[in-house]
Amino acid sequence: MHDQPVPPPAADRTEAEDSGETAERSLPLRRGWFRRLASQRLTARIVLLNLLGLIILVAGILYFNQFRQGLIDARVQSLTTQAQIIAAAVSGSATVDTGSIVIDPDSLADTSEEALIETEQPDSLDFPIDPETAGPVLKRLLANTTVRARIIDKDGNLIVDSRFLSPRGDVVQTELPPLDGEGGGFSPKAFWQRVTAALFSYDYPWQPDYGFDNGKEFPEVAAALNGAKVSLVRLNDRSQIVVLVAVPVQRYRAVLGALVLSTSGGEIDDVLRAERQVVLMTFGFVALVTILLSILLASTIALPLRRLAAAAERVRRGINKRVEIPDFSARGDEIGDLSGAIRDMTNALYSRIAAIEAFAADVSHELKNPLTSLRSAVETLAYAKTDEQRTRLVDIVKHDVKRLDRLITDISDASRLDAELARGEAQALDLSQLLETIVSYSNDTRKDHQAEVELEVAKPPQGMDRTQAYTVMGHDSRLGQVVRNLVDNARSFTKPGSKISIRIKRTGPDVEFRVEDCGPGISPDNLERIFERFYTDRPEGSFGSNSGLGLSISQQIVDAHRGRIWAENRYAKSEAGSDRQVIGARFTVRIPAAQHD
Repeated sequence: MHDQPVPPPAADRTEAEDSGETAERSLPLRRGWFRRLASQRLTARIVLLNLLGLIILVAGILYFNQFRQGLIDARVQSLTTQAQIIAAAVSGSATVDTGSIVIDPDSLADTSEEALIETEQPDSLDFPIDPETAGPVLKRLLANTTVRARIIDKDGNLIVDSRFLSPRGDVVQTELPPLDGEGGGFSPKAFWQRVTAALFSYDYPWQPDYGFDNGKEFPEVAAALNGAKVSLVRLNDRSQIVVLVAVPVQRYRAVLGALVLSTSGGEIDDVLRAERQVVLMTFGFVALVTILLSILLASTIALPLRRLAAAAERVRRGINKRVEIPDFSARGDEIGDLSGAIRDMTNALYSRIAAIEAFAADVSHELKNPLTSLRSAVETLAYAKTDEQRTRLVDIVKHDVKRLDRLITDISDASRLDAELARGEAQALDLSQLLETIVSYSNDTRKDHQAEVELEVAKPPQGMDRTQAYTVMGHDSRLGQVVRNLVDNARSFTKPGSKISIRIKRTGPDVEFRVEDCGPGISPDNLERIFERFYTDRPEGSFGSNSGLGLSISQQIVDAHRGRIWAENRYAKSEAGSDRQVIGARFTVRIPAAQHD
């Protein structure tokens, strides 16, 4: 078929192969540049991502817009109307061949009209297209246009071609393509044309030129000779879009020939190229604005992050000196939140470091006391002269060993507490039921000289049952440890025969329970100090029986449950109202209640 594209020349194929090999060699280089850019700072990534979205948008506009098809459709409609007008004018200029008149002298004597004149009638009327008549018609109708017109007769012969017609009779000049090898230097225009040709190639069939006598071999000409109107979009030998319209030249329904109108090569391509230039110029301007805005945006993100990262690095390297983290909380955005979180984390880290140092110092001090006593008793044991002295020294050694064992156990428990609370998963538990279990176990295992424990559960608020009112999210073993520590502490200060009272109630969004004893109370100066590590304020005769870590561990557990614990004294009601008498101590614990759907 003639409407199929012919393969390019051998020289062109060699150039294409060479350009393909060059592209393959440059592919790893381009990938390396992409990886290098992708691994750069946040600023480069923001710029690349913004440009990538813009490039995709521009590519979609260039490839999927309807401008090219709309332009071609408009040109087809225009050419069709123009071809119909020209075909009508050409058919009107065609002359009919009427034959000849024959006169017989012998019949002049005949009086009848039929015998006087005999007209030789043709078998059929024929309207041939005269090139000398049709040429001037094409000149007038195609003046000041770039449309090429060709008239082909019924036999497929090319009889008129407007390319070789000039309104003034001068020589028609056409631009020839450059010779191979000419202009071998680098040219921006040629480079841009190659890029455009590579990116915006068309898939239309190639259109060979008409010969002088092969018109019927072309499907559009054959269709027009059969009375049909045909429009085609083809590519010329320069890969430029050409629109062809073929219409029949008819007179009295007789097809005299075919008229083919075609646009000049590059006419539509120039319009498309101008459109692409506008789009690309707009893209360049928008890309420049995008880059500037991206850099501005990245500076508001990357610079604070770099300062925060540098400060965090200084914290890591100079752990012995306090480093101030930049404060961006005034921004009110995610960077401000990150800055505040890092500042809080750093302050918590410094506080934890200080607490560890203080804890190590306290542990060292607390361990030295029983070790010193133990060493003194062991050394004195060799100089004991009586059994009573030796027995007393052995009792001191046993007491110090128990004290050391208690200290080591509590110290180990305190050091593991944070890790266990962080690893463990909080679960919903009924705090009133936990208190009932601990109170029941404590009363069953108490000794005769220890006080009995009472539990009072307040009525839940209206609209709640007991489980909903007293359910908290936490670790049952650690909360149970808090209750046991408070009960043991209260028993150590309560006289035999007295009672320890535990009351639980719902207080707003929190669950509160109190442990009250009937002991001597707490000195007002020590209401806060009693929660310090290794602090103890015991009556005479009880030195060494406690490690001083119970209340400190309890406070640590309550803090991990986002709760509060505090101590206060209980006072007796005085009728006179002048002096109040301390009747015991009260420890209050509040823990947020669990949220129920």
